[in-house]
Amino acid sequence: MSSVKKLAEEIRCGLLAALPNLRKVLNKNLPMVIAAVLEARTANTALIATYLPLETERDDLRQQRLRRILSNKFLIASEIMAPFAQRILREEAQHGQILQFSMDQTDIGDQFAVLMLSVRIGDRALPLTWMVESGTANIGFAGQQMLLNQVVSWLPANARVMLSADRFYPSEALFTWLKAHNWQYRLRLKTNFLADLGVGDATTTGALAKGQSARYLTNVALFASGVMTNIGILQESGHKEPWIIAMDCPPTRARVLDYASRWCIEPMFSDFKSRGFGLEDTHLEDPNRLSALLLIMSLAMYWCVTVGRLDAETTPTYAEKKPSNKRLQAIGLCAKPIDLHFRGFSAVYVSC
Repeated sequence: MSSVKKLAEEIRCGLLAALPNLRKVLNKNLPMVIAAVLEARTANTALIATYLPLETERDDLRQQRLRRILSNKFLIASEIMAPFAQRILREEAQHGQILQFSMDQTDIGDQFAVLMLSVRIGDRALPLTWMVESGTANIGFAGQQMLLNQVVSWLPANARVMLSADRFYPSEALFTWLKAHNWQYRLRLKTNFLADLGVGDATTTGALAKGQSARYLTNVALFASGVMTNIGILQESGHKEPWIIAMDCPPTRARVLDYASRWCIEPMFSDFKSRGFGLEDTHLEDPNRLSALLLIMSLAMYWCVTVGRLDAETTPTYAEKKPSNKRLQAIGLCAKPIDLHFRGFSAVYVSC
């Protein structure tokens, strides 16, 4: 049995445990494509097709099978991601930690714009939900709201959340949504936003930051509508521009620096693109098919992280006694590791 076929069988066990009602055709084909993507580490569908463990040597039949899988109307990212996202959110929030979400957009060449919401795991991020549009235009609040509402439905009870986003995203509508859902936030602001301190004429966020190495302001009215927020300003030595960060709480230096958690989404985008799967190499032209390919790559990332964590928990160090493998067995995995190194994820999958 080939290594891709072995991996596909193990992934099938995990998918079946998470999605017991997954349609038979997807249960058969989806693990196979995830395994092929992990092995090929490319977004080139023609190359991925050559790794599919099918009983045929004809490339046209392999590519036809892959096209059918990517265009399957039941391959709905939000439904398939739900149990995996819910599990990772539950694990990250189980001891009362604040869930750190990042929202950002990346372009795939000049063909697609991808807006993605991710959760921080250690020093990197895992994708939760996304949307794809043709072209390179910024995806506005209507798209952002769809992703935010999706994640709300996955949150464990009483979870605490902090959203970080770059300066292209703050808007009156986003602030209103965040306050309505009682989310903490660290949103970077552009320098041309209207700001009113309530002591005279309105100014701009850039004027507030001018000549300031650090400044902390409460009860600032933003935009013409006067959305109330707090602002922390920090200009560190050697940095060309200051951070102008809107936040839900009284600002301090440490709270301004919370915004740095947003950067965990950048290595995740690199995993999708130039340093990982090479998403720029895709020849797909349909945004729905690209979204399906993102789903497959996201599940591959979750697989690496989840099994890597299990290996860390169940593989003893030199000085430790060998622990029980019951947890591995409980989700259909065996205890013989096969190394799989994918960029930042040092993971293993196991072979029965």
